[in-house]
Amino acid sequence: MRVVWQLLTVVAVWMIGGQCVAAVDGNPWLTLVGGLLTAVLAVFAYRWVVGRTERRTVAEMSFEDAAPAVGRGVLIGVALFGAVIVNLAFAGDYKVNGLGSVTGAVGLFGFMAAAAVTEEVVFRGVLFRLIEERAGTWLSLVLTGALFGLMHLLNPNASLWGAVAIAIEAGGMLAAAYAATRKLWLPMGLHFGWNFAASGIFSTEVSGNDTQKGILDSATSGSKWITGGDFGPEASVYSVLFGVLLTAAFMWLAHRRGNLVPRRSRRVTETAADTTTVSR
Repeated sequence: MRVVWQLLTVVAVWMIGGQCVAAVDGNPWLTLVGGLLTAVLAVFAYRWVVGRTERRTVAEMSFEDAAPAVGRGVLIGVALFGAVIVNLAFAGDYKVNGLGSVTGAVGLFGFMAAAAVTEEVVFRGVLFRLIEERAGTWLSLVLTGALFGLMHLLNPNASLWGAVAIAIEAGGMLAAAYAATRKLWLPMGLHFGWNFAASGIFSTEVSGNDTQKGILDSATSGSKWITGGDFGPEASVYSVLFGVLLTAAFMWLAHRRGNLVPRRSRRVTETAADTTTVSR
């Protein structure tokens, strides 16, 4: 039942917070406040429900060193998406026409903060972590990455390739970031940094959503395999390539730190179940 209660709690915050942020769309300052409040509420809701259902200290959401970890994640996310944009610009597929909207970027800051935190507590905090307990790190990474990609098929201008790209570059990368650190702060920062750079700085579409209202007034054109087409640069082959490279780096770090969880054999699972039954 812990899976049910944890999912119900964090998904409720995700959905309600998303509706509140959407309701004030068009007012950047209210969007900023609503998005940040949703992010904070998601953190405390996760800490509360996991602590209650698992009766343990929620170490993956410990506030110790939280700010530096989030900061590192944001820097990595911005740098990673910046590398994609640099490659698009060198190919002549991304051009800056001037300055865009600072207030638009303010609203996107709140919107992306809410999206990054709520999605991380759902997909990495609950789903990846609990699946990993039985299936191991590698299989959990694949399964939750696929689910993360499929979720993006619900977005406007979604495409099958876009969902596959998200599953590989984001679903895998963010799960690997959690495996490497065993904390949710770095994946949250990385998720936010990537999304905000794409929308609030470089003014491109994010996962098929119309988010071209950031600091730069820009235009993207060219082959959809290079630019991502209507789905945005997240469906670019550059994004997939850089995402895979960073995923490999995080998994190497997780292996070096001894953080990889092996798949539990059926015999071990049955033995544990029998022991629990006898003790009762």
